[in-house]
Amino acid sequence: MPGGWVEVDALLAASVRNGFRIQRDELEEVVARNDKKRFAFDDSGTLLRAQQGHSASVDLELEPAPPPAILYHGTPERNVDEILQSGLLKMRRHHVHLSPDEATARVVGARRGRPVVLAVAADEMYHHGYSFYRSGNEVWLVEHVPPGYLSRR
Repeated sequence: MPGGWVEVDALLAASVRNGFRIQRDELEEVVARNDKKRFAFDDSGTLLRAQQGHSASVDLELEPAPPPAILYHGTPERNVDEILQSGLLKMRRHHVHLSPDEATARVVGARRGRPVVLAVAADEMYHHGYSFYRSGNEVWLVEHVPPGYLSRR
């Protein structure tokens, strides 16, 4: 389905066929309680999708948007030197994920080691022609971040 959407009824039926029984109210609770708001229902409540981070190429139908002046990226300390030399690359993702605040970036960076927060001069990048997209859960997406737009916090 376009935009990465799946019909909720089809998802629930597939879960039963695969031995994982989940009821609609349980699915709604998972979506509502996920602290990172990774999933969203459409306005009708009949479709569901991940906000970003799909493993397959999905057009989320996001429009470019002007970013805040500074965005943040959290990473384990062991990655900092390479990032400051090469920039932020999307790696196996479809975009680089950026946080709107330092606290969120620090939590993200702490998942895999001692966190370091990097500041991204997003407004400067935007004015130099880079496209930014804001997902439904306030994660900002960009193709890559060259090293000249990065600084350690």
